[in-house]
Amino acid sequence: MKTKEKITFAKYDSAEVIKTKEDVIAFLEEAIEENDPEFLLETLGHIARSKGMSQLAKELDVDRKGLYKALSQNGNPSFKTIYRVLFFLGYQLSVKKIPA
Repeated sequence: MKTKEKITFAKYDSAEVIKTKEDVIAFLEEAIEENDPEFLLETLGHIARSKGMSQLAKELDVDRKGLYKALSQNGNPSFKTIYRVLFFLGYQLSVKKIPA
């Protein structure tokens, strides 16, 4: 009788692979192209964690736990919060026309 081997997987954390400005841009562009606001928030949360959520919360003068929640898939941050997070991370929003 064969016994099944137990397979375990390491937990993948996107925040651990975001190292460079190019990584951040690639993650943001991909999230925006998905056209899914929840996915974009979650991605922004990963980016914020990669740069240090505690420091970011301090700079934004907001509660760290609240910032984690706001930048989660189920978060509902204000546009102002998203704008400020991007700004303090060193990025800005831009707009372009959607191709037909």
